[in-house]
Amino acid sequence: MSLQTRERPRHPDATAPDGSEVRILAATSRGSMAQFTLPPGAVSKAVAHRTVEEVWLVTHGQGRMWRKLGDMEVTAELRAGISVSIPVGAHFQFRNDGAGPLHCVGVTMPPWPGMDEAYEVDGVW
Repeated sequence: MSLQTRERPRHPDATAPDGSEVRILAATSRGSMAQFTLPPGAVSKAVAHRTVEEVWLVTHGQGRMWRKLGDMEVTAELRAGISVSIPVGAHFQFRNDGAGPLHCVGVTMPPWPGMDEAYEVDGVW
C-alpha cells in the first residue's frame, strides 16, 4: 500500500448502487473513503451492504437518512456536522430536502469491493 494523497474529483467517478454520485477519495488496505452527493429533491434507492460497514459525515446540505437493522429503525435529520453509522446488513436510504446539493463523506470498512456489494431493499421513500 502506498501513501496516498488525493484531491476530491471535480466530476463524479461513478454512480453508487443507490443512485448517488460518487467521488473516490483516499484508501488503505483496511478502508476506503468517498464523497456521496444527491442533488436537490433527489432520493436514493434503498440498499443494504453484504460485507462492508460505513460511517458517514454530512459536510454540506440537509436531508434525512432512514436506517433499519433487525427490529431497530430510525430516521436521522442530516445537516453539516452530523455523522451516522451503517452496519453490515443495515437497510438505508437517504434524501436531499434542501435547495442545494447534499454532500456526505463516507468511510467504508473494508474497502468498497464493487457494485455487487449493495443490493436493493424496500425503503420508506
